[in-house]
Order: sequence, then C-alpha cells, then structure tokens
Amino acid sequence: MRVVFTCIPQTGHITPLMPLAEALVALGDDVVFASGPDAEGPAVSRGLAFREVTPAFGEWYEMLRKRTRGLPGDGLAPERLEGYFLPRLFGEVGMALTVDGLLELCRELTPDLLVFDPVMYAAPLVGDLTGVPIALHTVGPLDEPAVLDLVGDAVSPIWREFGRDLPPSAGVFNGRTLAICPPSMDPSAASIPRVQPLRPTPLPTSSPQTRDPVVYVTLGTFSNNPNVFRLILHALADEPVSVVATIGTDNDPEALGPLPANARVDRFIPQADLLPQCAAVIHHAGAGTTFGVLAHGVPSVALSQSADNFTIAGRLTTAGASVTLMPDDVTSDAIVAALRRVLTEPSYRQAAERLAEEIAATPSPADVAASLRAESS
Repeated sequence: MRVVFTCIPQTGHITPLMPLAEALVALGDDVVFASGPDAEGPAVSRGLAFREVTPAFGEWYEMLRKRTRGLPGDGLAPERLEGYFLPRLFGEVGMALTVDGLLELCRELTPDLLVFDPVMYAAPLVGDLTGVPIALHTVGPLDEPAVLDLVGDAVSPIWREFGRDLPPSAGVFNGRTLAICPPSMDPSAASIPRVQPLRPTPLPTSSPQTRDPVVYVTLGTFSNNPNVFRLILHALADEPVSVVATIGTDNDPEALGPLPANARVDRFIPQADLLPQCAAVIHHAGAGTTFGVLAHGVPSVALSQSADNFTIAGRLTTAGASVTLMPDDVTSDAIVAALRRVLTEPSYRQAAERLAEEIAATPSPADVAASLRAESS
C-alpha cells in the first residue's frame, strides 16, 4: 500500500502523525510525508520519504500578517483564537499555498490513502479531485462545528475554483477519522461516521520511581517564553520539590539567569525518560505533551499559551486531571497554589490515572495500521 501523510509544517502537527506512519512502514508499506521544509528533518530522521508541497510555516504566518497590518489575533480573547486562525491562517492562506503542490504529488504517486492533520484543509479537496481515500488524523479534540463552518466559508472559493461544491465541515470528515483524544475528553468524536480510535502516545515502559517529588515544566515547541519559565522557576524556589524544565532548542538555559537550588534546566529531555519520575507537570496544554502526561497518569497545572491550548486545558480541567490558569491569572502565588492542589488532593491523580487507562485501552498505531491495510485490500 502507498500512503501519503500530509500536515501543516509545524512540530505539534508533525509529531503526532509519525507513529502511524512508522507503523505502516514496519508493515512494508510505501509512505511519503508531504509538508513544508520545516517537516523534512523530522520525517527523514525517522526514515520516511519526504516531499515538499507547501512553503515554510513562517511564510504562511507572514502572508496573514501582511493582510492584517498587525499581529494576527492580537487583542482577541482566548476562546476566539481558533475561530480566528483556523479559517484565516490555515484555511484561506494555508490551503491556497498547499493545494497545487499536494494535488500534483497525489496525481504523480496515485496513493491508496491520504492521511492529513485537522488543519491541512487542502487534503479533502485533493482526495475529491483524485479519488484517493482520505483519513483525518486528529492531533487533539475535534474542532467545534461552528469553527468548521467558518473554515468552510473561507475555503469555499478554492473548492469552487476546481469545479467542486464544498461539503459539510470543509470535507474533513469525508473519509475515516483517526481520533487520538481519550474518549471521555472528546465525547463528540463517537458521533463521527467511520471513527477509529488511535492511541496518541507510547505507553509507559517503566514504573514510577520513589523519590522526592519531581515537577516537570514545559511549554512545548512554539510558545517558549523565557519570562514564563523564569516566573515558574522562582515561584517554586521554596517548594519541597525538584523542578526540571525543558525550554526548547531555540532558548539558552544561561539566559534564564541564576537558578533556584531546586531547579534544573535543559533544552530538551525525552518525555518518556522524565515522566515516570514526575509527581506533577506544569505545561502549556499542547496535545503531545498532554497525552504523554496522561498516559503516565500524572496530574498537571495547565498554563495555556496559544492556539488549541485553551481548548485542551479546558477538557483537562473538566476531566478533573488538571488545574488551569489563564494567561492573566499566572502569578507566582497562583502557580504555587495550583501545584499544591494537584500534589495534595488525590482526586487529580485519580482522574489522570482513569485517563491513562483509557489511553492504554485504545488501539495502538500498529493495530490501526493493520486495520487500514485490510480495509484498502
């Protein structure tokens, strides 16, 4: 089977697709990863063929910035960000920059399946034009129907340019949906036709270690604001915990200045190595980090930074596995109070452990890869 995976050229959308792509390769399938140049390194480093079909993500953002004559989304309340960025940045801009390259690639390779991330809106149209079956690979909870309606309005002219009428929800549900969010955090996914649960992250390979409480601090790969790290580290300086912070490859640990005695800072540490030691995690509520934390049954404090962080943080809090602090509420006292709650109130760990059980019960990438192959044969 030949499969094309495509996503926006951004780490938080590249990484979630890799386990399924690798599982298909392990079964002997021909897999090509199609995105912008930002994705070439991650794809090639994992043994996947790569084809460039869209510019770097920075060019997408710059095109939108020129249209707005200012910082896109500036001044919007967090709950309005997805309704702003999805139709404008990923719909109007991203689809226009991607559809021709992706269409040319699929006509050249004639794949048996086109797997796409939720905001790669060119994929449903390319599938429609070429007859290639499509599969939406989620990276977090499903987008709200009202937001998808706005996306549809934004991309309708591109569909019409190719002589096609726009399907509901911008066509993202026209094929199979591979849903990686734990079911209790995304109950609406069960109502989607042809939905296939997919485990979002590897399961723990070691048992938690007994030691002084370790608190892991991460803000992912996109919103690594040194000032937020500095605030967190110094807020926890007098707490009876060991703090480990990863600040991203673009930041310099030395730039944070003198560290509290209980803190260690690195650019990157594999989550799988660190999470078994953790009593709690302070994070940005990015999907990849969130699912890794939950797979280990660890409670958390969510400091949402951008994009879908606010949605995921809200789902975490509703599930009882996290305390969420909105940007305007992030102070030293609030961070300390939130961390103490998730460390001392058993309900937070119990909720996280329930979600870990859901994740463990979800079909693995290898299971889903085998199912997709059987379906296409």
